Amino acid sequence: MNNRFTESSSELLMCIASLSPKDSFSNFDVKRLLRLANLYPDDFSSREKFELNEQLRMFITFVKSSPRFSGLQSIGDLAKTLVETEWHTTYKLVYRLIQLALVLPVTTATVERSFSTMKFIKNDLRNKIG
Repeated sequence: MNNRFTESSSELLMCIASLSPKDSFSNFDVKRLLRLANLYPDDFSSREKFELNEQLRMFITFVKSSPRFSGLQSIGDLAKTLVETEWHTTYKLVYRLIQLALVLPVTTATVERSFSTMKFIKNDLRNKIG
């Protein structure tokens, strides 16, 4: 994995994996999730980061004890269940973190595809010129 991803990308992936509901939220890690929030200062104020710490601790206790959240397989399932049960309004900051986690892989892949396409076009132009 280290050959494929930079250290910061690996850290980002580990932070996102901390939200996974698989195996009764066995990967849940408050410290990693707070690091994820710190990577996005425009999305979380200092006060919200403090509140997020408290919300994460209450959230994990709640979801581990709720049968509605057992058996979820993905972060997408978690987001959907939070909205269906309207708990996304109670855990607003946790939900914002989940939304970021769901969007980040898509935006990263889109940027990578754009660079790959640009590289392909440049190579094609070089081949035609030379």
